[in-house]
Amino acid sequence: MNSDLTRRDILRGAIATAGFSVVASNTAYGTIASTGESITDVRGIKVGHFTDARRPTGCTVILAEEGAVAGVDVRGAAPGTRETDLLNPINTVQQVHAVMLSGGSAFGLDTATGAMRYLEERGIGFNVGVAKVPIVPAAILFDLGVGDPKIRPDAEAGYRACKAASASIPAEGNVGAGAGATIGKLFGMSRAMKSGIGTSAIKLEGITVGAIVAVNAVGDVFDPSTAKIVAGARTKDGKSLINSMEAIKRGEKLPPLMAGTATTIGVVAADVVLSKVQATKVAQMAHDGLARTINPVHTPYDGDTIFALATGKSSKQANVTLIGALAAEAMARAVLCAVRAARGIAGLPAAGEI
Repeated sequence: MNSDLTRRDILRGAIATAGFSVVASNTAYGTIASTGESITDVRGIKVGHFTDARRPTGCTVILAEEGAVAGVDVRGAAPGTRETDLLNPINTVQQVHAVMLSGGSAFGLDTATGAMRYLEERGIGFNVGVAKVPIVPAAILFDLGVGDPKIRPDAEAGYRACKAASASIPAEGNVGAGAGATIGKLFGMSRAMKSGIGTSAIKLEGITVGAIVAVNAVGDVFDPSTAKIVAGARTKDGKSLINSMEAIKRGEKLPPLMAGTATTIGVVAADVVLSKVQATKVAQMAHDGLARTINPVHTPYDGDTIFALATGKSSKQANVTLIGALAAEAMARAVLCAVRAARGIAGLPAAGEI
């Protein structure tokens, strides 16, 4: 890959989607048809879901069993995370072995313990001499308002997600961390809609950048290629979309909401070589994908968190600006996949159902 790409090359090639193939799994992104590829097309990445049959909740693991350099960026004001401090570039650990995304609010952070058990059984982890300690950062979303809040993902759920993990195309919609995800909650849950988890990937000159995201935003979701709302808050009769920001500008009052009752969480991954500083920058840039598709986003009600992984499997040195731009594009596409793949449940219709 040419590491001397100009800004014009990036804008023409990466942003305008000229010169690379785009793949968005299972569902369409705008007018681009799915080819069934996903974040698992990034070499060194596996994905596994656990979905609880008792109520809509679950967890999703992104495995990097051979290790991946990682960064993280938290933009929401109400995050629930684990092991994010060690991803600070000044800190010692250089690689992670998995990232866990989970429902269940803060209770769901226990799923990472299950992933650690799975990895330890296979001798995978940071070598501290007397043991190998698996490094498993995690982030959670709030889905306790959908079904029985006493049912939430635990360490066993995390372990089972790992056992289910593979490099095959992962399921989307009402599965894993997206099982209990909802969107359009600014005017209360009675006017919200069902969301889910989605994935996408972009290929360019021998590298792959992918994304996976569980979309549980307080805001609405828009297709940036048309500027049209896809799903979000509904009118009081529940029969049509209201467009939350337009409703606010018209003077519709917001009901009181509790901080932390939303949150969009995801991972971007690339098979290039990145340092922790570079991976952190890619995670930051990937949030632009949320900003293009979710409005409002990064609110006091959200704990929006994105991790970035670099497996190095292509052995290519990265143009960080290009990788970050592609990561943002992949994230935007994954958000739309998550919403379009979701299926409605009682009281919460999905996109295309109203």
